[in-house]
Amino acid sequence: MLRVTSLSKTRRQRVAEPPPRGLDTLPDGWRQLLKRWVRRGGDSRWETLKGAAGVGRQNLAQALLDWLLDNGWVVLTEKFERAEWWPYRVQFQESATLRASLGIADADAISTNWQALRDALPPDTPLLDALDALPPKTALARADLATALARWQLEQRNGTQRDFALFARGTTKAVTSAEWAWLAIATDLAEWGIERHTPLLLVAAPVTLHLPQGVLNLAACADFCALTPATLAPATSADGAPACWHLVENRTSFERVARTRAANAGVIWLPGFPPGWWREAVAHLLTLAPAPAAIACDPDPAGIAIALQAGALWQAAGLDWQPWHMDIATLQSLPSHSPLNAWDQTRIAQLAQIALPDSLSELLGYMREHNVKGEQEGIL
Repeated sequence: MLRVTSLSKTRRQRVAEPPPRGLDTLPDGWRQLLKRWVRRGGDSRWETLKGAAGVGRQNLAQALLDWLLDNGWVVLTEKFERAEWWPYRVQFQESATLRASLGIADADAISTNWQALRDALPPDTPLLDALDALPPKTALARADLATALARWQLEQRNGTQRDFALFARGTTKAVTSAEWAWLAIATDLAEWGIERHTPLLLVAAPVTLHLPQGVLNLAACADFCALTPATLAPATSADGAPACWHLVENRTSFERVARTRAANAGVIWLPGFPPGWWREAVAHLLTLAPAPAAIACDPDPAGIAIALQAGALWQAAGLDWQPWHMDIATLQSLPSHSPLNAWDQTRIAQLAQIALPDSLSELLGYMREHNVKGEQEGIL
């Protein structure tokens, strides 16, 4: 039953007395048009809504309006003209319920949810200013990328954009083009160890690789060379092998070691927690030029975890590996130190459950006892 309220001689309102009914019986075409109407707001001129239906769909718009009025979803204001009452303004009722039924997120709820999440983020979370500049709905959708950047940095990772997408969201294509564009504007991804282009294995060694198209003498490089995974993958054999492979985590330290290495030594850059492409490339290199490894990472909890992951490749190949410049004496000799943070403490607890080489076990105990860690640039 419709209740009619007179507003003036030429204006009246009509509304159904029962509360609004469900939308389950709405045809799909009507539902899609209703979504467009509701997104425009809760109080709109009828001519505006009718125009939103599109050319040739005026009858559909009128039928939907009649249904909404009969089922209690709108208050219809009508104007008396040319001896008839005409729809003038449509005001939706139970807006929150209506939006939820149509699968439209409520703006106030989104704003509240974003503010709650924003308040819960640590103050040192990356890109907070960039997130604050976004609409709340978009900020909510991208906040996980900011927290993933923080974890990526804490774990000292390096890799491609696909590596980061896999790390942040579980699949390599989970970050959209629009999100990558936003990240590129908001920060310098290269400074976070995230590369858009082909990753490179940085290596110096007395090794000549045999490839389908020819040979590649790594020793001919003045300091070190950069191999793409696609370059190294088809290598079938190698002449020569280093007496030892030295793996160095910090890029600056790697370059210094590569330039000053002994003629029979090999040096490989270890880009933090080794990404998948790096593990595959190095595992293949080991089949061509096997040699034991000396692995140098930061004398901190993350460095120990990184060394273990890299060392696992040598173990899988049946080769020996040892920590290098990762002991108590090295940590003590550094010109500066840092205290452990909460993430370090968590990592220490995890590492304490693993069988470690003696020097790493002793280093871990020393760090925990003295609340201290360091960086390898001070020693290499």
